[in-house]
Formats: sequence, structure tokens, C-alpha cells
Amino acid sequence: MTDPLSPHRHDALAWVAGSDAPEKSSVNLGFLPLTDAASLIVAATQGFAQPFGLTLNLQRQNSWSALRDKLIGGELDAAHGLYGLIYAVHLGIGGSPAVDMAVLMGLAQNGQSINLSAPLKAAGVTDAEALRASVRQSGARLTLAHTFPTGTHALWLNYWLAAHGIDPLRDVKTLVLPPSQMVAHLRAGRIDGFCAGEPWGAQAITEGVGFTLATSQSIWPDHPEKVLGCTRAFVEEYPNTARALVMAVLEASRFIDQSQENRRSTAQLIAGRDYVDAPLAAIESRFLGLYQDGLGNAWQDEHPLRFFGEGAANLPYLSDGLWFMTQLRRWGLLREDPDYLQVANQVQQIELYRQAAGALGIALPDSAMRSATLMDGKHWDGSDPATYARSFALHAMASPAMAAL
Repeated sequence: MTDPLSPHRHDALAWVAGSDAPEKSSVNLGFLPLTDAASLIVAATQGFAQPFGLTLNLQRQNSWSALRDKLIGGELDAAHGLYGLIYAVHLGIGGSPAVDMAVLMGLAQNGQSINLSAPLKAAGVTDAEALRASVRQSGARLTLAHTFPTGTHALWLNYWLAAHGIDPLRDVKTLVLPPSQMVAHLRAGRIDGFCAGEPWGAQAITEGVGFTLATSQSIWPDHPEKVLGCTRAFVEEYPNTARALVMAVLEASRFIDQSQENRRSTAQLIAGRDYVDAPLAAIESRFLGLYQDGLGNAWQDEHPLRFFGEGAANLPYLSDGLWFMTQLRRWGLLREDPDYLQVANQVQQIELYRQAAGALGIALPDSAMRSATLMDGKHWDGSDPATYARSFALHAMASPAMAAL
């Protein structure tokens, strides 16, 4: 295929002839109270949008479903979003009608966690082997929460459990909760654990109600996480605005990752009531890459939450979109194989990102495909997503014979 990063590629999202000024100067941005929304908060409040002719109006949402509905309905122009949410809407699964969607850029990599309750810790269920034994011996299934049926947290939780021989669809119960409600539900004993973004894993440890069993970066180092998403209609109607928005967020992302001091000041900013609304103590350590798991272990993580990484965290790689579709297929959320590459090319706005990054002097990777080896030893490079989706021992796909019935 033609590499989308080629400077010779032109499509409907090429720069509009004439003025490059944003067609729409005031942009409504949705976000959830999570530390990986930091680049949007910094862009909106610290002067990074004005040079590009934009005013960014931050609108905090209570849940991913509320954010999705407002994004589809036009109340939000763009949003801090889950990769799997954007693709689910585009593909018409997960409780919403199909609407053409767009991923403008990656907002962050790494920085999510799987956490279990204090009673499980007291019972010695503090590693994968003990959890697997508990699941198989217990008469009642454990209840584990994630944040959205097609979201990254559901998929990280499923992947980690399955890699350890625990079937996430049969061996445990799962339910959906907004990330900011995870700690309260864990404290009340309504759930036995959860997978969510920070600072909620750290807050569970701070309150003494839980511990971190695994980080998402231990599943896939430098994995894709949140994205800047919008409808395709927004990009087509306001291409200059979309490009300017990417440029503003790129500059904010570069600022955050520039130094630990910038990270500290950002942590203080986002802790505020209008943003994450959580204690600075719960935000700052993991924001700086300093982890404690609540079991007496502490470390400087080699793959902490990152917002820029010289642009490596921001390119909307085709292979990232492909991977999330393979997991939606693996767990039966997609009943049939989509045209993986065609869909990824529709959603990932690589040409628009190339324009924005190029204007800022940000280096572009050589390819829109990247490879990785995940925790179970499986290699992913995006070359054959349909076969990859079928390669897992634990899955929820019907056999070809059953699918034909």
C-alpha cells in the first residue's frame, strides 16, 4: 500500500486553498477527570491555543457514554477519547448508531492500571497465579469493573486476564463504571477490582482500599491509549480548525514532557476542582513515573505515562487502530472481520497530523505502522489483523461453521 506518511499523498483533508485560519475559532472539548487529559487542559488554559487562532472550551464529562453522545450530537467538537470508543461508534457497535469518526492524534501512551481490593490482598491474592487459583476455587465470581464496553480498559483487563488463563467472559463478572467512581465502589465492597486510568489506581492505594496488580505498560510498553477524537464531519467542515487544534495540543504535549518540573506544574494544574479534582498526592507520583503498588514495591517505571516522546506518542498510527479492531473482533464485539485497513485509513487522520507536525518541526516516524511484542509473547505488526485476531487461545469468536448458521 502507499505509505500515508508520504509527502506526495493528497486527499480530502489537504489544506484548504486560501487562508489557513481556523474556520471555527471557539472549540468545545470534552474530557473525563483523568491525568491523561493533561495535554488538553494545558492547551486550553496555558496559552497554547491562542497562537493558532483558537479558544478551547473545556467541558468535563461524568462518563464515557455521556462524552460519546455529546460528541456524536455536536455538543462537543472534539474530545479526549478511548481508542475503542471512537472505533465502536464508527463501526456501529457498543450501543450507538454508526457515525463516521476521526482520530486526529494520540494524546498519551501508558499509564493505566489493574487494581484489586484490600480484602483480596488480605487473602493473599496478590499476583496472577493466586488470582487464577481464587477464580477457579471460589463459588462466586469476582466482580471487576472497567470504564466502557469497547474501551481500552475493558481490552487491557481482558488481555491481562486471558494471558494468565482467566477467561474474562466466563470466569469473572465485569461491569462498567465511570473512572472517578472506581475507588468509592471498591471501598464499599461493590467490586473486587477495576481497570482504569490514573489517578484512581493510586488513590485506591492512598486510601488503603486497594493495590495495583498490573500496569497497562506491563501488558504493552508504550501502548496507545487516549486519542483526540471527533466526527469525520467536523474534520471535513473545519479542516483548518482541526489542524490548528492538533498543533495546539502538540505544543502542550511537548511542554509537559520537556522536564520533570513541567510535569510537576502540570500535575498541580490538573488536580484542580475543574479538572481531575483529586488530591495532588494521588496524581503527582505516577505522573512523574514513580510507582508504588500497595504491596511494598516501589519503582521508577521505564514506560510511564507520556504525552509527546518527540512525537512518537502522537502519530495516529494505522497499526494502533488495527490492533483495537482485532481485540473488538477477538471478544465478539465485532461479529465479522471488518475491512481492517480500509477502516483504519478512514479513521486515522494521518495526513492532517503530518501537516500539523511538519509545521511545528516535529519529526515523523518512517511509517504509519509500528510493531510490538506484548506480555504473552505475541508479536504485533499490523500486517495480518484477521489472522492475529484468531490466534488467541481465549476468545469469543464463533467458529466459521457456527457463524454460517
